[in-house]
Amino acid sequence: MKSIRSPLAMTAWSQRMRRKGGVIGFVPTMGALHDGHRALIRAARVQCDVVVVSIFVNPTQFSRTEDLAIYPRRIAQDRALCRAEGVDICFEPKTTAMYPKGFQTVVTVPSLARRWEGESRPHHFDGVATVVTKLFGIVRPDLALFGQKDYQQCAVIRQLVKDLNLDIRLVVRPTVRERDGLAMSSRNVFLSTEERRVAPMLYHALLAGRRAIEAGMTDPDSVDALMRKVLGGEPAIQIDYLVLCDPDTLEPLTRIRQRAVILGAIRLGSVRLIDNLLVRLKSC
Repeated sequence: MKSIRSPLAMTAWSQRMRRKGGVIGFVPTMGALHDGHRALIRAARVQCDVVVVSIFVNPTQFSRTEDLAIYPRRIAQDRALCRAEGVDICFEPKTTAMYPKGFQTVVTVPSLARRWEGESRPHHFDGVATVVTKLFGIVRPDLALFGQKDYQQCAVIRQLVKDLNLDIRLVVRPTVRERDGLAMSSRNVFLSTEERRVAPMLYHALLAGRRAIEAGMTDPDSVDALMRKVLGGEPAIQIDYLVLCDPDTLEPLTRIRQRAVILGAIRLGSVRLIDNLLVRLKSC
């Protein structure tokens, strides 16, 4: 495995690979890699000739009150995981290389980004959309892989790829979970022992909502009340949002008919957790 830090060197490598006819797979990450990232890398290995993993903690998607300074950084372990999984290139740019002096451009996807995570974390998706667009331009992948856990992020990226006519195929892989259902996340390491015990309740609430829909409940407010009841028994949990949305537009549903995505976000102490479940009725 080779580590590249210069954006220009990364692009030059990709151009050489493209001239050889190689299919480039790309897994963008902020490091602190776990089995969810491992699953994306393995999927890329199956579908592509070469695999690039980026490790870059992107400052523009953090607000002043968020955890940029303490976000887990463990580059040695991340490189070891990538090496073990057969990654060809580990792209590790510095912040000054990604955002040099005088940088001004911002990519925004206003409709998809304005709700849910966008309300809780203003400007977050501007930072995500901008850095992903830059990474796509630098790496020039044929295939880019993301995890479903960040459902709204995937929707934003899918839209920017479409709107900007980027010749990249997006693959969204299922959320990888711990044995008790907690969605794997780099931020899980910040949970205390008691918070870690409680954390899977978000997934259990979403499961209860999905089961109710599959059993015939079509009123979003009734499903919402059921999910909140599941979480209500844990006083440590603060609900940011629980919502049933159209899977494509992320607009809230007034009636559940064929397809829905249940989005949820909670706070446990200083840690904020997100999760989601897709629902597709059998008659569909």
